[in-house]
Amino acid sequence: MSMICGLHTLLLLGAQLILSVRAMTVPTSQNNFFYHDFLKGNSKKEIHFRGVKLHVDSAKPSVFAVRGGNVTMPCRFWHEPELSSPREVRVKWSWLPAAGGHETDVLVSIGSRVRSFGDFRLGRVQLRQDFPGDVTLVVTKLQLNDTGRYRCEAVDGLEDKSASVDLELQGVVFPYQHPRGHYHLSFLGARQACEEQDSTLATFTQLFQSWKEGLNWCNAGWLADGTVQYPITRPRVPCGGHSLAPGVRSYGRRHRHLHRYDVFCFSSSLRGKVYYLQPSHKMNLTEAQQVCQEHGAEIAKVGQLYAAWKFSGLDHCAAGWLADGSVRYPITRPRRNCGPSEPGVRSFGFPPPQDKHGVYCYESDDE
Repeated sequence: MSMICGLHTLLLLGAQLILSVRAMTVPTSQNNFFYHDFLKGNSKKEIHFRGVKLHVDSAKPSVFAVRGGNVTMPCRFWHEPELSSPREVRVKWSWLPAAGGHETDVLVSIGSRVRSFGDFRLGRVQLRQDFPGDVTLVVTKLQLNDTGRYRCEAVDGLEDKSASVDLELQGVVFPYQHPRGHYHLSFLGARQACEEQDSTLATFTQLFQSWKEGLNWCNAGWLADGTVQYPITRPRVPCGGHSLAPGVRSYGRRHRHLHRYDVFCFSSSLRGKVYYLQPSHKMNLTEAQQVCQEHGAEIAKVGQLYAAWKFSGLDHCAAGWLADGSVRYPITRPRRNCGPSEPGVRSFGFPPPQDKHGVYCYESDDE
């Protein structure tokens, strides 16, 4: 009798162990939308598919776009050998921001049901679905902070395959400093300064691309990843000396609260226009703000002026007020009496607000 009881106890323990192992291997999530169909298997209640392999591929490892525009990030999945009847495959797009941080969900699709998340909830994302297995992601009304790595993941039963696409915005990187002068910005202050100028903290990739295009700046500035760097195309004594080769010089990661530097901001194309305005007389800063408002516009921000120079070819050899209290002007065709011999946005710094200048206004196309 004792042997029978002992055997019964062992069987009970074995059953509990099997249930525990199964519980450990089944994915759980607070979001039932993710895993509802995953746990059901296909219509035949199958979980393991013998001899059938799932494949996921993206035709482009990276795509380029501009702010306010649309972008298509290709992705497709298929089975080998080809299936005789379709199965519901769970598809998830996720996003790792270029500025760093955690991967977050963008969109999940199971059959005909689709759900988007976070900042992408506002009807900005959809699947193209031009053919079976086409799960290309279409993103509209692109924002400056949409850059990063997007991952397309397909799950069929216990098979999980993915492919990645990098989204980069075409834009312009510009150095920016505090009105009190160089090296007054903490990391958080730098981020706020860029946002106030209709831009965002530049990434290393964006700064490196600008260096290849000729950006040459000797003052160190914050980047989105918390490092401090600066681009040099013409080595010289104050910038590391003649012996160092051209490149992007790095101070590495600095303390985000204690250390102070300038910042490199990134802006992209505008949904609107920037134009120079000077009535019958030049104006102080307050008058400049008012005259833009009288024309149904607002005084332009630094990022907007750079974007107009870069994308619209704005060229005006006259200094004008901007929203931050600085005075600048854009040159695409260098000429006498208009500053250095290369194109760029010239700066007179932050003169007293009572000084007299013209003004650059920004008129938005948004309704």
